[in-house]
Amino acid sequence: MQAAASQPLVRARRGGFLRDMVTVSQRAVRATVRDTEVIIPALVIPVFMYAMTVGALENFAEGIPGLNYRAFQIPVAVLFAVTGVSRAMTVVTDIQTGYFDRLVISPVNRLALLLGLLVADFALVAVLTVPVILMAVIVGVHFETGIPGILVFMAMGGLWGLIYAGFPYAIAFKTGNPSAVNISFLLFFPFLFMTTLFVPQEAMTGWLATIADYNPVTYLLAALRSLVSEGWQPIELLKGLLSIAAVGVLSLGLSLAALKGRATRK
Repeated sequence: MQAAASQPLVRARRGGFLRDMVTVSQRAVRATVRDTEVIIPALVIPVFMYAMTVGALENFAEGIPGLNYRAFQIPVAVLFAVTGVSRAMTVVTDIQTGYFDRLVISPVNRLALLLGLLVADFALVAVLTVPVILMAVIVGVHFETGIPGILVFMAMGGLWGLIYAGFPYAIAFKTGNPSAVNISFLLFFPFLFMTTLFVPQEAMTGWLATIADYNPVTYLLAALRSLVSEGWQPIELLKGLLSIAAVGVLSLGLSLAALKGRATRK
């Protein structure tokens, strides 16, 4: 008994921020590969919306000089593909099963819990831009910026999907409710439909044109469209990146605050 009492106490060691983040992201990637219900809608919805919009409005858009409507709608398709795709439902499941509680009381870095998921999400949404690029090629859309422009197009689409994922994560950490997380995609509709979804900004009038001036998605779409149709436009690209950053400050700030609140309860 005395010998046993003299043995040193073994404590769990922290694995380090980077190792924790990699571990969380690897788990999320493996789960994503198994959950095809996350991937299939992200492929079907943009193709459906692209076909419906182009089919209904392409002839009408011929009245706008210099507008290639098929190219004009490709950035919209990529935003539909990457927006709202996240592992937030996995967070809800972990909360409901008690797995999240065990993570919180473990030595794992709290920030790595969120960033690991976001890394996995970025990998997924970057992959989801590929079918949209292929669709663009199939319908005859040519990228004026070539292969480098396609890569920048994919990166900006992936960054948007990454920062928007902060909203469903914030809801998941705050509520632990799957129904609340499922409706998080609805937050995207004001972003997209109150912007240059159907026509260029110069063709918009009235209150909708005013709202579009302050909508960050307006500048993101302009940046993506410049890569497709106009060639390299540094000012447009900078505005697009700044719009992503502005939304990211809000979405990731909310998700980090919700994570901190959830972890503090335990």
